[in-house]
Amino acid sequence: MKKMQIFEPAMCCSTGLCGVGVDPELLRISTVLNTLKNHGVHVDRFNLTNAPQEFVTNKTVNDFVREKGVEGLPVIVVDGEITITGRYPSNEEFMQLLDVPAHYIGSNTGDRKAETKKNKGCGCSGGDCCC
Repeated sequence: MKKMQIFEPAMCCSTGLCGVGVDPELLRISTVLNTLKNHGVHVDRFNLTNAPQEFVTNKTVNDFVREKGVEGLPVIVVDGEITITGRYPSNEEFMQLLDVPAHYIGSNTGDRKAETKKNKGCGCSGGDCCC
């Protein structure tokens, strides 16, 4: 099985799902990772606040941060190689990178941004947008 690691910028907690304004993209990532975990697929997730040593000990990521700075995060590493920088993988990319079937991700394989464009809205009910 392939090994994926996600190196994220500094966040208030390990998932970034704390506080008043939850980023829908971080919510999607947490949901995907939990669903994968329920199917026996483990993805390591490190953020600069909670796991700075991981950024130091991973030479590939350390070199990337030295060259591009933390502005280039998140960094997605699969089997020791950087595959995506500056954004999180879409659900389809998770399936491809980890070589897992669609049902491992869940019934909705599209990413949140694509859904928002398709629905022509932000998903807030009654027009009361929070973001």
